[in-house]
Amino acid sequence: MNPLRRKLQDGKTTYGMWVTVESPNVTEAAVTLGLDWVVIEMEHGHLDWGDVIDHIRVASGTGTAAIVRVAEARRETIQRALDLGADGLIVPMISSAEEAAAVYRWGRYPPRGVRGVGGERCVKWGLQFQEYLSRANAETLLIPLLETRGAVEDFEAILAVEGLEAIFFGPADMSASYGHLGQWEGGNVAGTILRMLQTATNKGISSGILARSADEALSRREQGFRMIALGADINLMLRSVQQTLDLLQRKEG
Repeated sequence: MNPLRRKLQDGKTTYGMWVTVESPNVTEAAVTLGLDWVVIEMEHGHLDWGDVIDHIRVASGTGTAAIVRVAEARRETIQRALDLGADGLIVPMISSAEEAAAVYRWGRYPPRGVRGVGGERCVKWGLQFQEYLSRANAETLLIPLLETRGAVEDFEAILAVEGLEAIFFGPADMSASYGHLGQWEGGNVAGTILRMLQTATNKGISSGILARSADEALSRREQGFRMIALGADINLMLRSVQQTLDLLQRKEG
């Protein structure tokens, strides 16, 4: 059973962390902290499939869901990540309902989709075929990452895609698509995301976003986001060290 899906269905606010380094100790620490999910980053950075399976393995059987952000919306990529046993995927640069529907077609077994049946880790190398196949279509979260002007313009149609339970927002890329490169929520992007959040919430669809600080995480929770990323592993470390250094430097002398 997917621990994250249950929490979202119950209307709970969940907290997670982006994983960008190889060591599965990072995910193990997230599990120890009791985070609801981790996102294993494959779109950016240097993680390969061997790294991904190590992180998934650490999270398996715990209350922490392992979500993989795949590099792109392709059948081979989506199927491979799911075959490794991911609880769900975040799929980047989804700009239309057609693209979102393709993700569901590739990530669901027949008759809903065209995902092929393999003998990999998700089915315990063939030892638990029926157990996994009977629940995979319902339990696997497929989450479009909405981060383009096209996604904004086709938003209502994206929300109508069969099976959609959660979406995630990418403010920086959305800002860039509106001509505000390098800004987190440039122009009207902040208001646009909040309007999209409310529309999704009214339809029973959970929304996620990255918070850049503890104060921003509180604000996002109050706004109604149900998946809040507290940061990425290296960035969280840098943030903590920088805060301590700043305090020490202020107290010098």
